[in-house]
Parts: sequence; C-alpha cells; structure tokens
Amino acid sequence: MSQFMSIGLLDGAPAPDTRDDTEALHRRIAKLERINAALMSQVERSMDQRGSAYSLFQTAITLEGQVRARTEELTALMRSLERSNQALTAAKEEAERANRSKTRFLTAASHDLLQPLNAARLSLSALGDLAVSREAEAIVGQVERGLQTIEDLIKTLLDISKLDAGLIQPAPRSLKVADVMASVEASFGPLAARKGLRLAVRPGGLWVSSDLLLLQRILQNLVSNAIRYTETGGVLVAARPRGDRVRIDVIDSGAGIPEADRDLIFEEFHRGGRESVDGEIALGLGLSIVRRSAEALGHRLTLASRVGHGSRFTLMLPQAAPEAPRPVQPVVLPTSLTGARIAVIENDRGALEALARLFQHWDAYALAARDHLSLMRLMPGSTWVPDVIIADYHLDGGACGLDTVTWLRSIHASNIPAVVTTADHSAEVEAHVRAVGCELIHKPIKPAQLRALLAHLLTRN
Repeated sequence: MSQFMSIGLLDGAPAPDTRDDTEALHRRIAKLERINAALMSQVERSMDQRGSAYSLFQTAITLEGQVRARTEELTALMRSLERSNQALTAAKEEAERANRSKTRFLTAASHDLLQPLNAARLSLSALGDLAVSREAEAIVGQVERGLQTIEDLIKTLLDISKLDAGLIQPAPRSLKVADVMASVEASFGPLAARKGLRLAVRPGGLWVSSDLLLLQRILQNLVSNAIRYTETGGVLVAARPRGDRVRIDVIDSGAGIPEADRDLIFEEFHRGGRESVDGEIALGLGLSIVRRSAEALGHRLTLASRVGHGSRFTLMLPQAAPEAPRPVQPVVLPTSLTGARIAVIENDRGALEALARLFQHWDAYALAARDHLSLMRLMPGSTWVPDVIIADYHLDGGACGLDTVTWLRSIHASNIPAVVTTADHSAEVEAHVRAVGCELIHKPIKPAQLRALLAHLLTRN
C-alpha cells in the first residue's frame, strides 16, 4: 500500500495541501519581482541623477576653466592696451615737445635770418635813392624780389609751425566781406592786370564771423595761386549767402588740378610738377597755410577742378550781424624828415649802418649806436633831445631797447615818440611794446613804411 502511494506521488499527483503552497509561492515571487522592479527603477533613477549631477559638475568645472582662461586673456589684453595707451600718450607728448622745440627753433632761426635780411633791404633802399644806371636799377629790383621771396619763405615756415603748435589763437569778430576783399583786390589787382588777367571781386554786402588776419591770409594765398597758374581769362572772388552761412568762392580759368593731386597740393612744398605761366616755380607753401588757417578757424574748405578749364576753392563761413560804423579818423599826410633828430639803437652792425645811410638820404640827423652805453657816449649833451627814437627790441647781453627808450624819456622829461623794431612776432613782445607806448615794426623793415610812420609821429608830436 505504501508502495502504491509512493508511485502515485512520483507520477505527479499533488497532495491535497500542495496547491495552496504553490499559489502562495507564485504570489510571493510576483511580489518580490515587483519589489525588485521598483528597487531597480529607483536605482536607475538614482544613477541617472548621479550621472546628471556628475555631468553638471564636469560642465561647471569646464566652464570655470574657460572663464578663468578668458579672464586671464582679457586681463592680458587690458594690460597690453594700457601699455599701448601709455606708449601713445608718451609718443604724443614727445611729438608735442618736438613741435614746440621746432617752433622755438624756427622762431630763433627766423630772428637770426631776418637780421641780415633787414640790413640788406635797408641798404638796397639807400642804393635805390642814389643816381644809378638803368641796368643797376634792374639789378636792385631783382635783388629786392629775391629778398622778398626769402622773407616770405621764412615768415610762412614760422606761421606753419605756430599753427601746428596751436600758438595762433583765432580772434573771430564780425567782418564786412567787402573790406576783406578790398585789401585782396588792392594787393593783386595790379599783378593780374600786368598778366592781362581780369580780377573780379563780388562781396555782396555780406558780413561773416572770422579772424581778420587769418581770413585775409587765406584769400590772399588762394588769389595769388589762382593768378600764378592762370594764363588767360581771369579770377573771380565772390561771396553768396547760403542759409546761416556765407560761401566764398575763388574761381580761376587756369589749367586745373588733376584728381591725383587734389589732396597733395595742401601738403608743404608740393607743387605737383606745376610751373606758373610766367615760368616762376612756386614754393608750395600757400595752400598749406590755407588749409591750416581754415582748420584753425573751423571754416570748411573744399576744392573742385577740371583739367584744362580751371579750379574753384570754396570756403564756408558763419554769417554775422553787421557792426555799427566806426568814426572815420582824419588822415594825416606825411611830411618831410628834413632836419629830424633821430636816436637809433640797433645791435646788428649791418642794419645800424644801413639805417644811418637811409636817414642821411632822407636829410635827417641820426645818432646811431649798438647799445645803451655807446648811445650815452655819442650824445652831445643834455641839451640834445631826439625828436623820435628807433630801438631794436633784442640787444646784446639780453638787454632790451625799451629800457633805452624809457631812459631817454626820463632824462628829458618828455614822452618822446618811439618805434621798436624786432624780428620776434610773439604776442608777449607786442604787448610789452604797446604797454610802454611805442609803435612796433617787424623786421625786415620796409623803408617806405618806416618813413611814413616817422613822418606821422613827427607831425603828431
């Protein structure tokens, strides 16, 4: 019996309580599988989170490195820029020092160069007063023109240097265009007529705000160039209103300017290979002065030109209200210098001798000395009183001619009229001369100008 039961079990017939145990096992297995799946899901999520955090951590480290590298690069660039700015500042200061040094050098050099030039012009004037042959007169004229060219070159170089250094400060005021153009017409009308050209001036009754001397210099240089390079036709200088501005044109019928040269012609000593119609080679400084003066004034300058037809330079200026008319001063005609007593103090021997000869030809009596002590020794006594004094500003040993003027006035208790001559164009010298109550003439002295001034002073006195 027991054998049969064992066989039945081996054949797979379950015992009555085994089915319940199997179901319980299946349920437990399913539960464990669900628990296992939940745990695996939680582990996977945890691993994902850990992976993302690690990835973010790595990304943060990478970004931090990049930021550090960019910061170091930017810092290096800023330091480099700072060094560059320091180098630029140092270079600018060095350039400004060089510019000031150049201006001082040109000022000193022009003074030394104008001294012998002054003596030469005075001597030529005295020679011209002598009875000489026509051939000698022609030679004198040629020498005078050469000396004038040298004088213009020296003064122009000095003006360019002062403009570059900012030493010339414009003093704009209301100007009547007609007055400015009248001086240009008076200066260049005869030259244009000699060349068979027509110089037409049309001011249009307008007023502008500008600096008189700088504006005159601009127009004079433009008109001079126009006449120089024009063979037939003429030159027109015209002013027209343009809104709140005034447009001034200088138009010529000359050869015109090639497009390649239109910027270069404003550079120093650039002539573009051009030769004036009378064969004279220009120095190439006029338009450089024009450009610098226009920039100093803030006036816009433009150029239009057609080769073979002519050129037009245009200047734009602000309009201004007309000034009230000034009272007209009576004109005192010059008188003769015959018998005039003139005290002269001049440290340059050549200029002193030339002045003495000049006054002798004008029938004046000159007491001429190179310094203060020499003049004291030459004076015939306290009874000799000069009618007028001519004193050089810069004397040897750092002395000043104004001291001699003051001394002569004090010992004679009289405000003797005086003329101070100098090659120094600085505002300080001019202010000093005016403060002492003297007239100022810049060297080289023009004999006609000196004679007219002396005659005026003697008449007024």
